[in-house]
Amino acid sequence: MNWITNSVLPKIKALVQPRDVPDNLWIKCGGCGEMIFHRNLEENHQVCPNCQHHMRIGAETRMEMLFDDDSFNRIELPKPVLDPLKFRDRKRYTDRLKEAQAKTGADDAIIVAHGKMGGAPVVLALFRFDFMGGSMGAAVGDALVRAAELAKAQKAPLVVFPASGGARMQEGILSLMQMPRTVIAREIVRESGLPFVVVLTDPTTGGVTASFAMLGDIHIAEPGAIIGFAGQRVIQETIREQLPDGFQRSEYLLEHGMVDMVVHRKDLRDTLIRVFSMVRDPMPKAVVVSLPKMDKPESEADDSDS
Repeated sequence: MNWITNSVLPKIKALVQPRDVPDNLWIKCGGCGEMIFHRNLEENHQVCPNCQHHMRIGAETRMEMLFDDDSFNRIELPKPVLDPLKFRDRKRYTDRLKEAQAKTGADDAIIVAHGKMGGAPVVLALFRFDFMGGSMGAAVGDALVRAAELAKAQKAPLVVFPASGGARMQEGILSLMQMPRTVIAREIVRESGLPFVVVLTDPTTGGVTASFAMLGDIHIAEPGAIIGFAGQRVIQETIREQLPDGFQRSEYLLEHGMVDMVVHRKDLRDTLIRVFSMVRDPMPKAVVVSLPKMDKPESEADDSDS
């Protein structure tokens, strides 16, 4: 009996009991509904290989994708006063912040880093949608001003990647005040004669759209990104009309002149490098060449003598 209990039964249990399978090995595409193996999705920069649907991507992954190898550094951002309004809905605002920080490992909804792209200096400011929906509070406003000052000091372009639901309601009027602050950040870059590029990702909405996100020198959008101020349902209920197909998608905005280009994620780095090179050297240098003097034909010489 001991032999059966100690040797045979464990082997039988090992055969019939289900093995622990890690979660998220297969991910369902939000565009076509196909199941995609996670490694294939990572190799394709979180873009569905079947329908080219662009899934949301983390800020850290995007930095590694855009910067030259090991050429970038994140900067430490100022820490604003937490919960100055003592806001509380179902939870305290401070508790929501702690939960988001524990989940993401980030202090707030934005990351600022500087490095090289194509061998040239550049400053990136990237929103984190996984941190309270990328909502813009005082910390985000401070970060964008710091990013603009860094771009000015390094004489580098500033590229912002918004991914946000808009202003952070838990900070009330203080959150809305960040809209003009981010416009000031944009002016710092502009007055320095440097490019301010906005890459609109899914989603870019609310107060973020109504401030700096639509004030770039160049607007690039990822395919299929939702870009707008109010949501479609709110607009439809307000104007009592059916909205056109593709409304608020990046392709619709391109057709109506609201963005300059829609770029596939795999081509984004090369596109940005090309844009920066055009800004640095807008026109090829002209070379003045003196033409040799040409002798007059004999017929013209005879006419002049006569």
